[in-house]
Amino acid sequence: MVVAFVLRGLCRAPAAPRWSPAELLRAPRRGHRLTPADDELYQRTRISLLQRESPQSMYIDSYSSRGFMVNGNRVLGPCALLPHSVVQWNVGTHLDITEESFSLFWLLEPRIEIVVVGTGDRTQRLQPQVLQALRRRGIAAEVQDTPNACATFNFLCHEGRVTGAALIPPSGGTVLTSLARAAE
Repeated sequence: MVVAFVLRGLCRAPAAPRWSPAELLRAPRRGHRLTPADDELYQRTRISLLQRESPQSMYIDSYSSRGFMVNGNRVLGPCALLPHSVVQWNVGTHLDITEESFSLFWLLEPRIEIVVVGTGDRTQRLQPQVLQALRRRGIAAEVQDTPNACATFNFLCHEGRVTGAALIPPSGGTVLTSLARAAE
């Protein structure tokens, strides 16, 4: 009986192919490999560093009625924060802010996208010609009271935006306010 079964399988005609040769070319193959070939194991990716950026961006730690703490350094009085530096800003109040006092921001490369202006205890309006001068040079301005301007500047820097800040310390009785504590 076993012999009959084997002979019947040998004598049977081969089955007609189900697919034409053109369909076989389009059919997915199971011969793909899931592991890397020998030459792929020894290839390495190389990166050339063209320019080394400062790893530390500007961050306002705290503010007081006397000035600001920026990256652990105390800055007294009004200041202008640039992407990698801090300079004294020669203004006393929001009334002293002129087109000339913002000239530093449009001279920088890479261009500043937005300048956050802190006007002290309260949000004050800037002169329209000052805002128009910034807009003409492609710089957006965000005018806020200084506590909110500090938080906005930190947020924009954390996002990686090219941001500047022009800050007047709040004149109120603030002794020292840590922005980290205020956020909690």
